[in-house]
Amino acid sequence: MQIEILGAESLGVRGLCCVVKTKGRQVIIDPGVALGFRRHGLLPHPVQVAASERTRKLIQSSLENATDLVISHYHGDHHPLVKANPYQLSAERVADLCQHPRLWTKGTRDLSYNQAQRARALADYLGRTLTVAEGRSDGVLKFSAPVPHGERDGGGGTVMMTRIEEEGEVFVHASDIQMLGDEAIKVLITWKPNIVLASGPPIYLPSLTLDQQEDALRRTLRLAERVETLILDHHLLRSKKGEKWLDYVSSLTGHKVICAADFMGLRRNLLEAERVLWYKRWPVPKGWHEAYAAGEIDVLSEWSDRLARVRKR
Repeated sequence: MQIEILGAESLGVRGLCCVVKTKGRQVIIDPGVALGFRRHGLLPHPVQVAASERTRKLIQSSLENATDLVISHYHGDHHPLVKANPYQLSAERVADLCQHPRLWTKGTRDLSYNQAQRARALADYLGRTLTVAEGRSDGVLKFSAPVPHGERDGGGGTVMMTRIEEEGEVFVHASDIQMLGDEAIKVLITWKPNIVLASGPPIYLPSLTLDQQEDALRRTLRLAERVETLILDHHLLRSKKGEKWLDYVSSLTGHKVICAADFMGLRRNLLEAERVLWYKRWPVPKGWHEAYAAGEIDVLSEWSDRLARVRKR
């Protein structure tokens, strides 16, 4: 089994996309990417936009040979979007590539109106039925029943987790569980994974209480005791405070808890957390975002050298 993480906050974008290759299958999970549209009053810095474009190209390339496409839920950083903004992956861009893989998707009955609308819009745009995979199995693939997106009754709805097993190795993509509820952790432990990729707690949110942080730590340590590698990223690494939390937990677990960049052997690039710093380091020309949105700027050509310097370990 080969696991490649394509997009996550430690890789410079919002998302939790990965590709898993087994004998005879190439599974793309959560093929989406986004950037916070405004943070601290600022649009995404061009180096973030370059990272987003790079991730979109990686997703496109992986979809070319995909046998299976999994969507854990319908937030805009987890699937191709109809009417995407300039910093997201548009359905138009990958529609042809999504015609052939088997589709395994989260059901919509317990989702918000907006999420359900995005699912219907995607199905209509692709001209395909989105197979509800919750609780199902297919060969090396197994999908969970719905588990809470963060806390139960926290307003985020539910997500679907994916288990992939080959020759005794078990990988689980746990999407946006955020370590904020026991239900998902119980399922994960039952599934006996070697490697888990999940969202860590949203330390950057002022609304996250100390009690919630302590409970998330307890769940993380409990899970880390039972897996070889626990990859926590996404919501956790939208702030430098979250990175400190990750490193503290890693020190408690013999460095079994890491982020996506660590797993991929790349430098951590918390571009979302560092947006203000990038504006100070490389000022953005007036009108740049408007020109980019109009298709007048090839962001990778213009910013590839700087992005390479950011990514280099």
